[in-house]
Amino acid sequence: MTAELPGVGQPPRRRLRVGAVVTALTATFTLLCCGGGTAAFFLTNLGGEEQSMVSTEQTCGEDHRVDVTGRMPRMSDYGDSQLRNAAVIIKVGQEMKVPPRGWVIAVATAMQESALRNLANSTVAGSRDIPNEGVGRDHDSVGLFQQRAGWGSVAQRMSPDYAARKFYEKLLKVDGWERLPLTLAAQRVQISAYPDAYAKHEDTAGRIVNALAQGAARTVRIADKTVCDRASAKTIAASGWTSPIPGRVGSGFRTASRPQHNGVDIAAPKGTTPIHAAATGRVLVARCDPDHRGRLDCDVDGYPGKGGCGWFVDILHAGGYISRYCHMVEKPLVVPGQEVRAGEIIGRVGSSGNSSGPHLHFEVHRDSDRSSLGAIDPVPFMLQRGAPLNGSSPRQAAR
Repeated sequence: MTAELPGVGQPPRRRLRVGAVVTALTATFTLLCCGGGTAAFFLTNLGGEEQSMVSTEQTCGEDHRVDVTGRMPRMSDYGDSQLRNAAVIIKVGQEMKVPPRGWVIAVATAMQESALRNLANSTVAGSRDIPNEGVGRDHDSVGLFQQRAGWGSVAQRMSPDYAARKFYEKLLKVDGWERLPLTLAAQRVQISAYPDAYAKHEDTAGRIVNALAQGAARTVRIADKTVCDRASAKTIAASGWTSPIPGRVGSGFRTASRPQHNGVDIAAPKGTTPIHAAATGRVLVARCDPDHRGRLDCDVDGYPGKGGCGWFVDILHAGGYISRYCHMVEKPLVVPGQEVRAGEIIGRVGSSGNSSGPHLHFEVHRDSDRSSLGAIDPVPFMLQRGAPLNGSSPRQAAR
């Protein structure tokens, strides 16, 4: 169940420019979804080679300790000194007993403010005499979080430990900060002239926290304990993701028998099961998908071979990921352009469109590409973010 868009069948297009793709998203197109057969939840679609950005080697540890002096992992966009600064930010959060969600917010904020570099300032006297990793010139801001004079002395603000501690102190005073979208939580601390700039770093910040703190971005707080891989619907992982509905995957991604199935199916009762946004983002599409005969009759149950996704929603998230939710029982509760929060109810499970029974067909796409070329296996993707789709019961990691 993915989109049949212009370009499908042509040579694969990877790493598309987000601006160009988002502009193209307004174009009219037809989705092919959930083609039948005799087995439940058979979905048809144009195929593409399987891709996954998720490492199967990474686990969620029990103590999430971070080593600020040891060997840093290798990342394409951040070097050793930058990741070491991120490690300091996480370590300070641990010392202050800030939940891992706070670590992700803090790292993402420093990514935006300084690219995780401890910056001096060409207009701030004495700042260049303090060990630094570059020179900025934004007002009187210095350090990882580009804190101004009111946050402390120049030497204090250019101490990664001090700067992180001050950030957390203000974050913890923000009412309900753990449930806020990352960009709102960060903005209420930073009071930036660019309040929407933080969100784009959320996914990478989560991967950095996972790499440095044994999968800590995959945890969620339940009954005052930090547990791994348990985010579902009303509980949000430190990564900012949650499973859209409870239940196990009954039909997988591009299996041998169904190589064109670009998502997974999770069975659930019709009409009573709410579907939750898997992460904070912006609604791209919320409408009835035409069937193979061009009919817009999503208010009735579909059937195998009918074609179309029924009532469905596409949401664009940080990092250029898109989540898709198909076969809703009625018109979605959201509209295009709407900003939604992780866990927000966007519709209810149904069987509209090309469907053989009530279920949620769930897809994840990368590179802001809604076509089958952008589809990736959502099972490892969601597990890597602490929001497994298969209802597994992972071990607890008390902290």
